[in-house]
Amino acid sequence: MKTNLKRILLTVCAISLVPAAALSQTADYRAGHSFIDTTVYSEEDDNKVLKAFEGLRVADVSDGMDFVGLMDIGLMEPQIHALWKDPENYGHRFIGIAVTVRYVPTQKPAAGGGGISYEDYRAWEGKWYNELSPEPFVELIRPGTAVIIDEAPDSDVGSIGSYNIMAWQLAGAVGVVTDATARDTDEIITQKIPLYFREVGRGIRPGRNEVESVNRPVVVGGVLVMPGDVIVADGDGVIVVPRAHALPVAEFAHKIIEADKAGRRDLYKKSGREQDSSVIE
Repeated sequence: MKTNLKRILLTVCAISLVPAAALSQTADYRAGHSFIDTTVYSEEDDNKVLKAFEGLRVADVSDGMDFVGLMDIGLMEPQIHALWKDPENYGHRFIGIAVTVRYVPTQKPAAGGGGISYEDYRAWEGKWYNELSPEPFVELIRPGTAVIIDEAPDSDVGSIGSYNIMAWQLAGAVGVVTDATARDTDEIITQKIPLYFREVGRGIRPGRNEVESVNRPVVVGGVLVMPGDVIVADGDGVIVVPRAHALPVAEFAHKIIEADKAGRRDLYKKSGREQDSSVIE
C-alpha cells in the first residue's frame, strides 16, 4: 500500500514539474503544427534565378549540385518522366520556380451510386471542385512558375487534365510535375504542354481527393520541394535545386555545359556532322 502511494505521489510531482508553457505547446501541436518555414520570393528575385539557369540541362545541374556538396539530393525518381518529348526543339524541357500544392485522398462520401439525377450529380461535382478540391494555387502562378503537385501516387485520379493544364500555362506556368497521374494525355501531347508524371489516371477529383495545402513543403518523386525552389526538367527527368544554393549551382553547371558543347562540336567537325542546336553556343 505504501509503495503504491509513493508511486502516485512521484507521478503527481513529475506532472507538476512540467512547465505550463510546454503543456500549452503540446495543446497547440494537437491542433496541428508545421515545423518547416517557407520563404516568399519576389518576382524580381525569381527572374534573376531563372536567368541564371537559362540553357541548362538536368545533367549539368546535377553536376552543379555535386559541386556544392548536395550529392544525391534533388534528383526525382526516374519514374517521374516526361509525357512527351520533342527531340528536335526540346519543347518538353523547362526551367521554373516551384509553386506547390498537396492533394490527399478524401474520407468524405461520394454522391449516391447512380441514384441521383444528372443535374444533382453535376451540382455535387461542382460543389466538390469549388469547396473541397479547388485550385487555389492558380492565383500564385506567374511567368516562370513550375506547378508541383504532391498526390497519392497509387490513386487513379487525373487531377491534371487537358483543360486545367492549359489554364495554368495561360497564367504563366512553364511546366507541371506531379508525383501521381494525369488524364486527357492525348490532348496534352497535342497541346505540347510540358508535363512530368508517374502514370496515366482516369478518375476526376470529386469523391476522390481534397486539397490539403498550397505553397508548403511537399515530397514529389522522393524529393523535398519547397516553394521557390528551382525545377529543371528534361529527357533525363526532374531535379530540384534548393533556392539557397541556386546561383552557385547554376554558375558551375554553365561551365559543365560549355565544356560539353565545345567537346562535342570538335567531334561533330571530325565526323563531318552538321552542328545542331545541342552544340551551338
